[in-house]
Amino acid sequence: MKITRLRTALVQIPFDPPIGLGGPAVLRASGLVLVFVESDQGVIGEGLVFTFNGHRLGVLDQMVRSFEPLLVGIDPRHSGAFVTHAWNDLRTHGSGGIAAQCLAGVECALWDLRGKLLGVNISSMLGACRTLIPAYQSSELWASLSLDALQRSAADQMSAGYRAMKMRLIGNIPKDIARVRAVREAIGPDVPLMADANQKLTVPQALRLGRMLEEFNLTWFEEPVAAHNHAGEAEVAAALDTPIASGESVYTSRGAMEMLQQHACDVLMPDLLRMGGPSEFMKAAAFAEAFNIPVSNHTYPEMSIGLLAAIPNVNFLECMPWVSAVYQQKIEIDGHGRALVPDRPGWGFDFDPAVIKRYSVA
Repeated sequence: MKITRLRTALVQIPFDPPIGLGGPAVLRASGLVLVFVESDQGVIGEGLVFTFNGHRLGVLDQMVRSFEPLLVGIDPRHSGAFVTHAWNDLRTHGSGGIAAQCLAGVECALWDLRGKLLGVNISSMLGACRTLIPAYQSSELWASLSLDALQRSAADQMSAGYRAMKMRLIGNIPKDIARVRAVREAIGPDVPLMADANQKLTVPQALRLGRMLEEFNLTWFEEPVAAHNHAGEAEVAAALDTPIASGESVYTSRGAMEMLQQHACDVLMPDLLRMGGPSEFMKAAAFAEAFNIPVSNHTYPEMSIGLLAAIPNVNFLECMPWVSAVYQQKIEIDGHGRALVPDRPGWGFDFDPAVIKRYSVA
């Protein structure tokens, strides 16, 4: 049983409509390097690397394909050996940035292949703790929406079956208070509501806004200050009753450990690609468990759900469909706002050939 080939395909899938972030930045498309790891058994594992608006897609593709010499010829059941060799090979390039994300795309494909060869879902391969995970809708309550539009969108998400959701803050304290109040009025007092500042605030601003937001019973206040400022995150976390969520912007489990050691978050949100792949993601979750900190993923729900199902200290699945359009299957939400962990082999989500053909780029 051997790996015979690594190949890629590039796609760019437009957002309809484009997503405004409340400033000059506009998200117009998902750029994806789709990763395929082929075996001599005829089974193919799938993973991906993501970038907004197709930026640096060619660079990502070249980096992904650079791992092929380390991959071809190995037994896919020995994925740990590949990961060890790959990190050693990356030593001169560092353990973050494009290096980590591209390695993650390859390791995700390798795990998918391993699950398919064994005929089990990733969650079962790891030893699942659950088959249902509380999910929150993360892709609708944008900073560019008016108060009326926020309320309509929040009501729509409730009608779609979600029982938790996240909104974005704009960095203007009076306006943010009004926006959170509007959403809370639309969904009621008991629906979990998260608010993401996207690192827009200074520590004094975060403390002031955070105290004013406490009347709205937020489930968490996300990335209030610059993500590299763990001391500032810790200061905010210590001062507020509302939990602070962070971690999506750090690389590898060592980055997560640094946050935990500095008490920089009350909820850890590892990003599967920035972690460097599923191995590092699971290490970060184990570190969080040791600190009695819950874990929620950052984006990539189709792959993250299988990992979260095997994590004892999980609290929510973030349903952010940046890459969902490329898959044939969709995340299923039950009548109580919980995502169903699939039992299909591998990740349980397969790329759609028709979508790849339609949105293929050179």
